[in-house]
Amino acid sequence: MTKQEKYTLEAIELLKQMIEIQSFSKEEDEVVDLMQNYLLSKELDVQRQGNNLWVYAAQRNDAKPTILLNSHLDTVRPSDKWKYNPFAATLEGDKLTGLGSNDAGGPLVALMAAFLCLKDEELPYNLVFAATAEEEISGASGVASVLDEIGTIDLGIVGEPTQMQMAVAEKGLMVLDCEAHGKTGHAARDEGDNALYKAMGDIEWFKNYQFDKVSPHLGPVKMTVTQVEAGSQHNVVPDSCRFVVDVRLNECYSNTELHQIIEQYVKCDVKPRSFRLNSSYISMEHPFVLKGIELGLTAYGSPTTSDQAVMNFTTIKMGCGDSARSHTPDEYIYLSEIKEGVGIYLNILKGLILITS
Repeated sequence: MTKQEKYTLEAIELLKQMIEIQSFSKEEDEVVDLMQNYLLSKELDVQRQGNNLWVYAAQRNDAKPTILLNSHLDTVRPSDKWKYNPFAATLEGDKLTGLGSNDAGGPLVALMAAFLCLKDEELPYNLVFAATAEEEISGASGVASVLDEIGTIDLGIVGEPTQMQMAVAEKGLMVLDCEAHGKTGHAARDEGDNALYKAMGDIEWFKNYQFDKVSPHLGPVKMTVTQVEAGSQHNVVPDSCRFVVDVRLNECYSNTELHQIIEQYVKCDVKPRSFRLNSSYISMEHPFVLKGIELGLTAYGSPTTSDQAVMNFTTIKMGCGDSARSHTPDEYIYLSEIKEGVGIYLNILKGLILITS
């Protein structure tokens, strides 16, 4: 049995155990224990902070660039539509069903297996593997909380189910709480200044406005009004109308830049809940992307948000499994997908040369 086969089989067995441990966001401690004990059995120097762990393949050499292999340990809560037990690893032929099998247990253990295959090799870069928490809720105690501890990173490979194709761009997310102000009055008389009517003009702007910069991978920025609230009773003109806008950004804009543009056009108050979840992009000329293309992989833009959004260095999203299965009843992954994923990671990482400034 080759080293790749050995570590892949162990990774699959570890995934089965992970499925059977409840690991909702902020409740990942038991599954982190499992991962930590496995890596310690490989005589690795495992670091842990909260429900996040990371490990270097060898002593860090600051003269070399650093590649991070990262995916998350947490899962969403299962719906009542599951026909299988979500906390049982059910294997039927090649198909493994269970909560977190696809998002993102499969990508996580595939990255781990690739890391273990490479840990004893002389590499032209530092290699670090991290299994982190709270991705599903974009939590502050997830990967963002340990990036400074890990150190400077030149490339991050974020394991999410992409069918092992290369997500070279990822949409950012900004949620806006907006409020239009008016003046209260009696609806039966010509009194007041209806905040709901004032909000309608801004809502129409959010519906129709098109930003100039369109991404070749992600298309245009998309703004959607998703919630509206105004008024307290039928005969009172509302003096306030609050509404929420879901903004999905392409890589051409930062959240801060887009907010500044929006404020120039609308009359309502606009308060972003956060600027944290920016869009991501990696150059098509990056050595990782070029090697992927040589292997016949496809480059595309991902509409879903991941931990890339909180990483301020170059990243690419890529992993086994299918995003369409994520957060769905009877989530599953094929073992053959995991095996293929380990092989593709290794084919790209072996001999990869990063050019740093």
